[in-house]
Parts: sequence; C-alpha cells; structure tokens
Amino acid sequence: MNQKWRHAAMLAGLWGASANASSSPTAPVTWEPPAPLTQVALWPEGHAIARPPVTGPESVKDGAIVENVTRPTMTVFPPKGSNTGTTVVVFPGGGYRVVAMEGEGTEICDWLTGNGITCVLLKYRVPTSGPQWDGSCDCRREPKVNMALQDAQRTIRLVRQQATSLHIDPDKIGVIGFSAGGNMVANVSNAPEHSYKPVDDADKLSARPNFAMALYPGRLWEGKGVVFNPTIHVTAKTPPTFIVQAEDDPVDDVRNSITYFLALKQAGAPVEMHLYANGGHAFGLRKKDQPIGAWPRLAEKWMQSLDMLPAD
Repeated sequence: MNQKWRHAAMLAGLWGASANASSSPTAPVTWEPPAPLTQVALWPEGHAIARPPVTGPESVKDGAIVENVTRPTMTVFPPKGSNTGTTVVVFPGGGYRVVAMEGEGTEICDWLTGNGITCVLLKYRVPTSGPQWDGSCDCRREPKVNMALQDAQRTIRLVRQQATSLHIDPDKIGVIGFSAGGNMVANVSNAPEHSYKPVDDADKLSARPNFAMALYPGRLWEGKGVVFNPTIHVTAKTPPTFIVQAEDDPVDDVRNSITYFLALKQAGAPVEMHLYANGGHAFGLRKKDQPIGAWPRLAEKWMQSLDMLPAD
C-alpha cells in the first residue's frame, strides 16, 4: 500500500540534512529552538502522561530530527511586524516515529511570523503516538493512547488560556500539519473535546481549532477506492480546511487528501484543496521554483478569506 509511512531515516534524507550532523562533537543532545526562544512543557511537572515505547533518551539527529520524545513541549514564535492576532499551531511530520522540527517546523514558523501570525511549534510525543500502517500485516495499527492527539489538544487549550499575555485572539487559532502532522490536523479538527482527563483550568477551554491546513496528510485513506478512514468523524462543525498534496507523493497516496476533501464536502464543512502533478513528499517550503511552491501564497489568500489575515 503506497501510503505506508517510511522509516525516520528516509524522512531525514528527504530534508537533505547533513549525514554528519549527528556525529559531530558539537551536535546538541536534543532539539532547542533558536535563541532567545524557549520550550514550554505542555503538562505540569510530575503529572503522569502516557509514555511512548522509546528506545533511549530524547535525542536529535541530522540537525533537527527529534526522536524518543516523552515530555512534549511548545515553543511560541512571536509575529514579525504588525500583529494580526492570529495564531497557527504547527504539527511537524515524522511518521509518528520522529518529529521533523526544521523543514516542517521552524521554517514554517518563519513564513507564518513574517505574515504577522504568532506561530506555536509543537514537539509531540513519539514514537507510536498516532495511527500507523503495519507492513507486517498490511493493516492499520491504532495506539492504545493517541498521545499525539492529546498533545495537540493540550497545546491549543494552553494557547487559548494565554491569549491575553500572547496578544492573540482566542477565536483565531489555526493548525497546520505535514504528513503525520496532517493526520493530526484531521484528528484534532474532528475529535471529541476530551482525549484525556482534565488537568487544570486550561482544559475547560475548547481544543477545536478555528481553521486548519493539512499538507500531504497520511492515514486518512483506507487503501481501496476512495474510502475515507472511518475512525475520523467529520461533521458540518469541522473547521474550514485547506488541503495541499502532490499527485506523485510516494509516501502518502494522494487519495488521503481526496477522501478527506470528499468527506468534508459531504458533511457540509468548508474546504479548499490544491493538488499538483509533481512535488513528491515532505516538500514543505523548499520547492519555490516549482508550481507546488505556490501553495503558501494560496494559503495566505485562503486565510484572508476567513478574516484570519488582513487583505493585501
């Protein structure tokens, strides 16, 4: 099945990271945001959360590929120039095995903050923290606890709680995700409000985003015909959604986007989709010289149509 998510090593190669980065004596033990920004823990110190089946301590390789995350964090990137009051939470990809914090993380924040948007970059728990395709049985494997969804919902709630101090509008919080992160976008847009027991006052707030962007999402297609994943329950209340994918994607079949689009249309939820003949997988912002490189500008126009960005 074409949509099987590849091993973390392939993802690292797609980003063209230096093969020697992780072996450098100066390589960081784990990922850190650019100074002076700092990571903020999602869950209170000492609060017990589900632990993914890690193989060692949290570490970073090839510059920004993070593995074995047991304590998730968020990093707030303030807007550059005029503050629009809009916020976007970023879910990097990585097949629910690793988290690609650069090409699908900090680079995305650079684009968003340049448009006056507050960017919140999520480093969520991995591995096996979300749905995966198991090649040994050619079947879908659902985690006992959807840790990635829990981290996504908690992040949105914390951002809403801190709206005043962050100088943002709590009703203008969107999400964007790539590959496995695109799957997270669909999940957090459609999941029941509570995927975990409330921890504090932040959990009294809604975890539903006001708008959503899914790029080359995975695990939305059932692998036959145009059958949408039955575990995701789309309704007319699903937030306005923007979808982008390349038809030649070798990792997540383009029918992941097509079936999600059709499910949203059938439910009466607002949706806009852009498909490109070429672009492959994990293109992020790195194919500016190709037609698919136009998607960020289309996304900006779409956000303007929702009054999330001011008109040009």
